[in-house]
Amino acid sequence: MNAVFKDLKVVELAGVLAGPSVGYFFAELGAKVIKIENPKTNGDVTRSWKLKTENPKDQGSAYFWSVNAFKEFISLDISLPDHLKKFYDIIKDADILITNFKFGDEEKLKISYPTLSSLNPKLIYASINGFGQNSPRTAYDLILQAESGFMSMNGETNSKALKMPVALIDLLAGHQLKEAILLALLKRYQTNKGCHLSVSLFDSAIASLANQATNWLIGNQLPQPIGSIHPNIAPYGELFDTKDKQLVTFAIGNNRQFKQLCELIGFAALANDTKFATNQLRVSNRLELYSLLYNYIKQFNFKELYRACEKREVPIGKIRNLKEVFDLPEAQAMIKKFSFNKKEYQSVSGIAFKFLN
Repeated sequence: MNAVFKDLKVVELAGVLAGPSVGYFFAELGAKVIKIENPKTNGDVTRSWKLKTENPKDQGSAYFWSVNAFKEFISLDISLPDHLKKFYDIIKDADILITNFKFGDEEKLKISYPTLSSLNPKLIYASINGFGQNSPRTAYDLILQAESGFMSMNGETNSKALKMPVALIDLLAGHQLKEAILLALLKRYQTNKGCHLSVSLFDSAIASLANQATNWLIGNQLPQPIGSIHPNIAPYGELFDTKDKQLVTFAIGNNRQFKQLCELIGFAALANDTKFATNQLRVSNRLELYSLLYNYIKQFNFKELYRACEKREVPIGKIRNLKEVFDLPEAQAMIKKFSFNKKEYQSVSGIAFKFLN
């Protein structure tokens, strides 16, 4: 599987996270990915986004390496005629170009789709932008989290708007562009022609609002910050302390799971209480329900509770920090090791699927 795209040449004229995550996807699957960086800006800006624990002399940061392993790096200032010519030479036999330029910059730099497709009619030109192909707005993930409603829903009740700890909108846009490119490759196989694709961060965010969008559009309920709980399901997302001071949560999605949870903690009568007989009633009375469950759950050690839930197919999760996460064998299997300038690095694979035959 790792070499499925071994005959593909991808050129990346993109920085930060969204565009480079797409290049990383193809690089992991065997494509030749050439990342072109401007020497005037010392390359991708995220090379300089270093934690205080990182070596300031290193050529990349932990952030940079999250989506830039397994690529070739070429330094070109395409505003210079001789560098632009070198870029054109690279593009002539490329399959895919990934860009994230501001509105108007592609024409100004002489790298627009009409220009490049005249050099390479089979080129798939994949653009990422903030608010649409014709919008001049500069966009970072934080701005899109704010503008698309995500921050208004995130946080505890009555808290101020809160951003997510991962640049999720960038990653969502990256997934949208991957899907579009794969469809474009299929189309090219049928027509022998390239095409121009555009994905905006804003559209990617709106497309991912899912049930929160329909809670407003159909349910006429404006989503508010409610912590980790679910607006449509209970108990779902409430946090419980165990006897051995572990923090756990449950995702109770139906009446059977609720009945099993009540029985395994020794409170079977709760499942028959008319105030909690249906999910809608449990949502309406979730604070009282939480209080009742909490007093029973805190009598169990985590491992005992986990085994009982697993036996009865009750969804339970332990709140883990990243050290604990990467102690898990399943997470360790997602770690990719690579070297750059004779230094060893580790990053996480961007590929979560497996071919089973």
